[in-house]
Amino acid sequence: MDNRRTFLKKSGLLLGAALLPFPGCIASSQKKLGVALVGLGYYSTDLLAPALQQTDHCELRGIVTGSPEKIPVWQKRYGIKDTNVYNYENMHEIANNDDIDVVYIVLPTGLHAEYAIKAADAGKHVWCEKPMARTAEECQHIIDACNKNRVKLSIGYRMQHETNTQKIMNWAETKPYGNIKNVISEAGYNGGTITPWKLQKEMGGGAIYDMGVYSINAARYSTGMEPIAVTAEQSTRRPDIFTEVDETTSFKMEFPGGIIVDGKTSFGETMNNLEVTTEDGWYYLRPMQSYSGVQGKTSDGLVLPPMKKNQQAVQMDDDALAIINDTEVLVPGIEGMKDIHIVQKINEAAETNQRILI
Repeated sequence: MDNRRTFLKKSGLLLGAALLPFPGCIASSQKKLGVALVGLGYYSTDLLAPALQQTDHCELRGIVTGSPEKIPVWQKRYGIKDTNVYNYENMHEIANNDDIDVVYIVLPTGLHAEYAIKAADAGKHVWCEKPMARTAEECQHIIDACNKNRVKLSIGYRMQHETNTQKIMNWAETKPYGNIKNVISEAGYNGGTITPWKLQKEMGGGAIYDMGVYSINAARYSTGMEPIAVTAEQSTRRPDIFTEVDETTSFKMEFPGGIIVDGKTSFGETMNNLEVTTEDGWYYLRPMQSYSGVQGKTSDGLVLPPMKKNQQAVQMDDDALAIINDTEVLVPGIEGMKDIHIVQKINEAAETNQRILI
């Protein structure tokens, strides 16, 4: 599949995003939006497609795949019409398909920019899985394409749609336990076969991209701030496998007001933890980024029970309603780009063994 894909050339980092008016083309909030999944790997097969059977405002209507053998399986399981099946070469023809309102990019990270831009140029709203792209420059290109085509862009940060995570985000502003002093944010796993592209630098592989954005995003939303500097180190216990990318990255992020976030991510250690220490107490989510069962506790005994709804279904319904009602999406492209900018700074800090300003 690699031989038919090209990557965008680097042309500078633009951190701003112009806001263009959205035409509000969906007439009725009763209409379900048609979603096409681009890439039929594990996440689409085991999580997004089943979740789309539980959504109220959108439904699975199309697929884009480079694996012909998957097509009859998906058509039989989900009733997808022949006219709503595409491959990577003819995906641009989706522009002529009124069944499809949204294109969800579920490809390896290194391909996100290319195909998100194709979707936007086809006039379809774009949902892009995290991490948004390999570089902040590529993220900006996606944002620009969506603005130019006047379509909405949302990044697949399902955690920001989860109720306990939203409570942590709210506490960053309301400070019910006093000012935040420090945070521990860790996300990683050990076990199972690692998808081959996640070992390739050009494809956006490595723990810091795959799992690290959970730690980085959690650091940002739990403090309600943006980091000002970072130090980092990267290591591997399996150098025969991790020849191009990190297996484990540990980093320390400095935030305004002296807040320190100790972050870690790994393909070789299991961790799933967000701890916030404040002047008057503490609170945590553990696990903090699992597909289900996200729960926590506070220093005064408050229990944060798991959300009972499917995270991906809630995420996609929220994003569909933003399109239907022409409102702001919960996680716009600028959010994904900020995290990738930090990822690049963490990699720079690890490579140079220096404190890097963000």
